[in-house]
Amino acid sequence: MKKLINDPKDVVVEAVAGFGAAHSDLVTVSLDPVFIARADAPVAGKVGIVSGGGSGHEPLHGGVVGFGMLDAAVPGPVFTSPTPDPILAATKAVDGGAGVLHIVKNYTGDVLNFETAADLALAEGIEVRSVIVDDDVAVKDSLYTAGRRGVAGTVLVEKLAGARAEAGGGLDEVADLATKVNERTRTMGVALTPCVVPHAGEPSFTLADDEIEIGIGIHGEPGRERIPLEPADRIVDRLLAPILEDLPYAPGERALVLVNGMGGTPQVELFIVFRRVAEALAERGIEVARSLVGNYTTSLEMQGVSITLLKLDDELIELWDAPVQTAALRWGR
Repeated sequence: MKKLINDPKDVVVEAVAGFGAAHSDLVTVSLDPVFIARADAPVAGKVGIVSGGGSGHEPLHGGVVGFGMLDAAVPGPVFTSPTPDPILAATKAVDGGAGVLHIVKNYTGDVLNFETAADLALAEGIEVRSVIVDDDVAVKDSLYTAGRRGVAGTVLVEKLAGARAEAGGGLDEVADLATKVNERTRTMGVALTPCVVPHAGEPSFTLADDEIEIGIGIHGEPGRERIPLEPADRIVDRLLAPILEDLPYAPGERALVLVNGMGGTPQVELFIVFRRVAEALAERGIEVARSLVGNYTTSLEMQGVSITLLKLDDELIELWDAPVQTAALRWGR
């Protein structure tokens, strides 16, 4: 493998240190235990929001720490959950007295470790709520999950819950909003190539030169099927079909569309994908009211894409448009 790293065991700590140095106006970092917090944390009287999970999905989660989104992110080893200790440390660091919401992607290790950290925080007098994100429609269960996986839709949950918290929402209100967003969000992805985890040094799975995997997970978990490579429009139609089957839209309803790159996909290809998504939704009378195109929930250098639809209403549009200032998302401030 060829990677710009030093020692594989130091990848996460060195990356977090570099991220903190690059964005010192937005965040502070702790290297023992490892977590990233917004520079002004804790914000008195505001619900704190903490997320995290295995590294390798950047900019998720550290890249969305800041005003209007996360108060802290806890990166574990590559594709491996952080342990409860740094999650607890991050929770304590952002507790402004109004409680803390944990946003957790639905992977067994993440769920168990965040649950333990929440129990430890409660023992120290910090009220914690947890919302599990499970937006992936590809598979119901896998080696990593009980139920659906949490994937790129996590970015939307974090943005909208962050806006509600920034506006002064209480802990239950922010948790309810995050739950609402998760319930209205569906994602489906495809991989063109595998990725190489630094400590493994070899591809996490294999695909023939003319093969793609429909429904791939963000850690390289198997999807629904392997098929020969097809033109982009046909692949988009394959991804949209299960999303719209699982959460149907009536003509006139509005959607936020996230076309998310897996880390190794050029932007020119992402916009080709978005073009077909917008066209296919228009054919069904669905309005693309908001959109986001780029690398937000990656899988190291994997080539591929995921499509996420969030069914919007007036409340969610207002929260999406609310100001945000993070390394990955910035507008309105």
